[in-house]
Amino acid sequence: MGSYLFSIVLTVHVIVGLAVIGLVLLQHGKGADMGAAFGGGSSGSLFGASGSANFMSRTTGVLATVFFLTSLSLSYLGSRDMVAPTSVMEQAIPASSGVPAKPAVDGDSKLNTIPK
Repeated sequence: MGSYLFSIVLTVHVIVGLAVIGLVLLQHGKGADMGAAFGGGSSGSLFGASGSANFMSRTTGVLATVFFLTSLSLSYLGSRDMVAPTSVMEQAIPASSGVPAKPAVDGDSKLNTIPK
């Protein structure tokens, strides 16, 4: 169930991210209105947004909020299954790796064959 929910939230996150990028690229900047006021083009108003720009900026704000919420949801869902190690050594050598804690010393060890 957890990976299914993660996949759904990730899909929504990517779609909303692409929609935000598209809406930001479609909008014109604040400097475009000032340039139009001095003969650079036709503008509906000198200081203020027209109806379509107002709708697009509000939609961008809503999508940015959804993007932020899906980011928080993905970080929560991704970290929910992780178990934090208690020490740095557990990160380096996990307990299930089969590495013995102390070297085995027996009678046939090569330590006994070293000349004195």
